[in-house]
Amino acid sequence: MKSKKQQLFIILASIFLTNAILAEMIGVKIFSAESTFGLPPASIPLFGGAVLDFNLTAGVIIWPVVFITTDVVNEYFGKKGVKKLSYIAAGCIAYAFLVIYIITLLPPAAFWQEINSTDAEGNYFNINYAFKTIFRQGLGIIAGSLVAFLIGQLLDVYIFQKLRKYTGSKMIWLRATGSTLISQFIDSFVVLGIAFYVLAPESGRWSIPQLLSVGTINYIYKFAVAILLTPLIYLAHHLIDRYLGQELSEEMQAEAAAGSKGFF
Repeated sequence: MKSKKQQLFIILASIFLTNAILAEMIGVKIFSAESTFGLPPASIPLFGGAVLDFNLTAGVIIWPVVFITTDVVNEYFGKKGVKKLSYIAAGCIAYAFLVIYIITLLPPAAFWQEINSTDAEGNYFNINYAFKTIFRQGLGIIAGSLVAFLIGQLLDVYIFQKLRKYTGSKMIWLRATGSTLISQFIDSFVVLGIAFYVLAPESGRWSIPQLLSVGTINYIYKFAVAILLTPLIYLAHHLIDRYLGQELSEEMQAEAAAGSKGFF
C-alpha cells in the first residue's frame, strides 16, 4: 500500500510528464490568437520593422499546467522533486522524438499515399512529406526545448525557494507567480532561438525580428496566464492539504524548504 506522499508524487508526476511531452509535440504549430477569436491582426510595429501579431506556439496552451505542477511539486517535494521530474521529462521527450524521427525514415506504403493523395478541395497532397516536415520540425523544437526546459526548471525552483525563505508558508501567489515569470522569460526566447534559428534549415530560418516578435508575445501570454491561474495554485494546495492532513502537509513543506538550498 503506497503512502499518501508516494501517491501524491505519482499523480503530480503523471500530470507533469503528460503535459510536458504533449506541449513539445504540438509546439511545431504557430497559431493566430486574433483569428481564433475572429479579430483582425494586431500589426503592432516592433523590433526594426517587424510586426507584432498575436502568433503563439500551440504548446503554450498547456504549458501553464506544467507551471502549476512545477510549483506544487516545489512546495511539497522541494528542489529534489522538481529536478527528478525535470530529468525524467527530458529523457521521455528525447525518447519520444527519437522514435518519431526513426518513423519518419520508414518508406511509406503506396496505398497509404494513394488514399491520402488529395486534400478536401481535390488538390494534390503528399501526406508522407507533410508527416516528415511536421515531425522533423519538431526535432528543432525538442533540442531548443530541452535546453530551455532544464534551465527554466532549475531557475524556477531556485527563485521559488528563495522567495519562500522570505515569505514562509504565506504568499503562495508571490513565489509561484514570481518564479514562473522569471524562468519563462528565459524559456520563451531560448526555445525559439534554437529551434527556428540555430538548428533550422536556411530555407525555413526565422529572422531575428521574427524571433523577438513571437518570443515576446509568447512571454506576454505566459505572463498573463501565470497571473490568471493563481487561484488554481491555492485550490491545488487546499485539495492536497486536505488529502495529506495538516500535520503531514506541514512536515513535507518544511522538508522541501530545508532541502532546497543553492541553484544546483
